[in-house]
Amino acid sequence: MMEIIEINESIRKKVHDLITKNWGSPLMVTRGRMHFVDKLPGYVAIEGDEIVGLITYCIDNNECEIVSLDSLHENQGVGTKLLEKVVEMAQEKGLNRIWLITTNDNTRAIRFYQKRGFNMKALYLQAVCEARKIKPEIPLYGYDGIPILHEIEFERILK
Repeated sequence: MMEIIEINESIRKKVHDLITKNWGSPLMVTRGRMHFVDKLPGYVAIEGDEIVGLITYCIDNNECEIVSLDSLHENQGVGTKLLEKVVEMAQEKGLNRIWLITTNDNTRAIRFYQKRGFNMKALYLQAVCEARKIKPEIPLYGYDGIPILHEIEFERILK
């Protein structure tokens, strides 16, 4: 049975290891801003004693940026449950919107967020090329061999 819990100090090491394995390092760059994902607040989906999903976020200017979302068991509702938990938290805090960045190659994420009420807000051409100056581990090619070049901003207005 899957349980969603808030990230706490007892699982920070597991969060760090998962992020490093999936993203190359705990550093994430969105819109030129550096985030150390393993230090951010968020939630994990746990089955037994294993993390099967993770979402992290950053609150700034009455907005919530989703910095990372990982599901180790795709198409089983893990990502949806984690996303719903952040939406619930943001609504409880009275935040104005939730937003996130994904890349042009990540067609699964583009579908996922649109199906869950997020709208495309902006396209930042060549932004990933700039992000590579900060995080050179970002690969040149992503899903389906698509060159990773652009950032796409999605948002969900809460108020």
